[in-house]
Amino acid sequence: MPYATRDIRNVALAGHPGAGKTTLFEALLHAGGAINSAGSIERGTTVSDFDPMEKARGHSLDIAIAGLDHDAGDGSFHLNLIDTPGYPDFRGPTLSALSAVETALVVVDADTGAAHGTVRLMARARERGLCRVIAVNKIDHEHADPARVMAQLRELFGPEVLPLNLPAGGGTRVVDCFSGAGGDSDLGPVAEWHQRILDQVVEVDAQAMEHYLEGGESGLSPQELHDAFEQALREGHLVPVCFVSARSGVGVPELLRVAGRLFPSPLEGNPPQLLRHNGQGGEPVAVRADPDGRVVAQVFKVVHDPFVGKIGIFRVYQGTVRRDAQLLVDDGRRPVRVGHLFRLFGREHPETGAAVAGDIAAVAKIEELHFGAVLHDSHEEDHVRLAPVQFPKAMFGLAVQAASRGQEQKLAQALQKLAEEDPAFVVEHNAEVNETVVHGLSELHLRVMLERLKERFGLEVATRPPRIAYRETVSVAAEGHCRHKKQTGGAGQFAEVFLRVEPLPRGAGFEFVDEVKGGAIPGQFIPAVEKGVRQAMQAGAISGHPIQDVRVVVYDGRHHPVDSKEIAFVTAGRKAFLDAVAKARPLVLEPVVALEAAVPEEQVGDITGALATRRARIAGTDGSDGNGRGALQEAVVRAQVPQAELEGFAAELKSLTAGKGRYTLDFSHYEPVPPNIQQKLVQAWRPQADEDGTCGGPRRWRRGARPAAVGVPADAA
Repeated sequence: MPYATRDIRNVALAGHPGAGKTTLFEALLHAGGAINSAGSIERGTTVSDFDPMEKARGHSLDIAIAGLDHDAGDGSFHLNLIDTPGYPDFRGPTLSALSAVETALVVVDADTGAAHGTVRLMARARERGLCRVIAVNKIDHEHADPARVMAQLRELFGPEVLPLNLPAGGGTRVVDCFSGAGGDSDLGPVAEWHQRILDQVVEVDAQAMEHYLEGGESGLSPQELHDAFEQALREGHLVPVCFVSARSGVGVPELLRVAGRLFPSPLEGNPPQLLRHNGQGGEPVAVRADPDGRVVAQVFKVVHDPFVGKIGIFRVYQGTVRRDAQLLVDDGRRPVRVGHLFRLFGREHPETGAAVAGDIAAVAKIEELHFGAVLHDSHEEDHVRLAPVQFPKAMFGLAVQAASRGQEQKLAQALQKLAEEDPAFVVEHNAEVNETVVHGLSELHLRVMLERLKERFGLEVATRPPRIAYRETVSVAAEGHCRHKKQTGGAGQFAEVFLRVEPLPRGAGFEFVDEVKGGAIPGQFIPAVEKGVRQAMQAGAISGHPIQDVRVVVYDGRHHPVDSKEIAFVTAGRKAFLDAVAKARPLVLEPVVALEAAVPEEQVGDITGALATRRARIAGTDGSDGNGRGALQEAVVRAQVPQAELEGFAAELKSLTAGKGRYTLDFSHYEPVPPNIQQKLVQAWRPQADEDGTCGGPRRWRRGARPAAVGVPADAA
């Protein structure tokens, strides 16, 4: 290996769209000697945006990884860079990348400043225990205002935001304010900022603080200052800012030097959050970035390459992964062989012999690999898992089917491969209506994934809106009964069930309680009653949607020594449950999502008005002081909206904001639909009447054959 663990720096470039992450990625590779010249997004020649769809769109759709070896004169190091998408529609790969690095380099535009997405990324990086560094890009642009951006960053993220260098000469050069050199900058005297950095750094180390108070800066040894700086970075007590122009190269060599000297190595960063699952939760597992230890590595990205096959990209947390090694995957009992071990450089995959602790590498043609898979070489690590990445819930859905007959199996396999590559892309099959639904973070996310289906797999699909995931529940307790008796000439069927349904809090799910006394229903038939209840819950009682948040208490019944069978109690349990639900003021529930729309301040009124017509509840706005001078330079409208009302909202938002608005969704909760909508859902459902048995209460009915008030809350009937 040409480098050791202490020489590695793992850095993910993240930020809002248009900030210049890919251009900075290229500039760093060029400054580090990894490429002869920086590629261009416009010409489609960048290392990271190598996918044809990325070239056509002019922005990143997935992460890209490249490594470089660099000697800045005061020591050599290996830098693993991960370029991530800026659009929130593709947050899945971005969040995956954050799980594999020690440092998040958040790129901010010197023209426009930080956006709402920047705030989210900084929060996610802090949650993962990452060191956060901000790169203010485009400092030489005509409308760049580094002083305003610096003030905005300190307002958003606190006084711990301090510059390591400062622009000078209108962004034509940068001056170092960490080493103590004097002079002036575009943001004032360098010495003042240098003093602020020292004051901030020594606060985290008692010994460094004592020496600093006794002898000033000269009382600090270089090692003391370095150690205090590393600790401040790890604890989030210091968020350094570096000013650059990726296009012209100003500040890029300085940023590269800072990465080598000050960014944490795997030995210095916060340890990964690993847990050993023991069936009763998880207990923390200590791993050290020791290349001689047992292997512990985790896959954070899966790629299906048409030529190489399935590629698993992983971060080594402990030990050394070598070519031809035998490794275990998760709890697998049979080891897999690392036949080929790769480094990554954009679309290129040069082979290597080993990957030490802290490094990033890839293996191919191991089908057992998946996102989050743990690779290890000892059964002691069978149940070790990295703390899971919390991905936003995929709320946008489309029902898809192959445009050509006979392509169904190929479509299912292709969708599965796409889901393996992007954890925020979810594929579900609804067996009840034989419908395949793909879920994504936005309409753009789904559109890109369907384009990939065509581009990579040659598959055309027909799409339509999926069914909204309505649910049913009950609002009061009620009792139900069914006496199921069937005689067909031979052995008959007999079962009688008395039960009670009770409402549970939203999100509580389902509880089944056996309170039968004296063997009225023999113990071997109680599971059959529960099976019948669950069948009815899945099929729905009033609108054909699954029932949730109920407790079912079986308290009495009767059986026959000859005719009682499991099937009889399944039927009786199902019908008794439906009987009880019909009396328990059943409700239809709809999913409600939490929406955040980032829009120009002057369009806030238009957006809130548009949301109000969609039954939204506006929770508030922030990010602006009312005059467009807020820290975010945009307003964020927060609301809770029924998912069923969001059809067409993306187009409306684009129209109202001239394409400047964007929004994100996260599932919030279920709540009852309005009575008029519930009546429509009830009337649209056409269940088949069930003539078997003589159960108390109304049978399941056909459309138009039920009392008008059924399914409507008492106060609305």
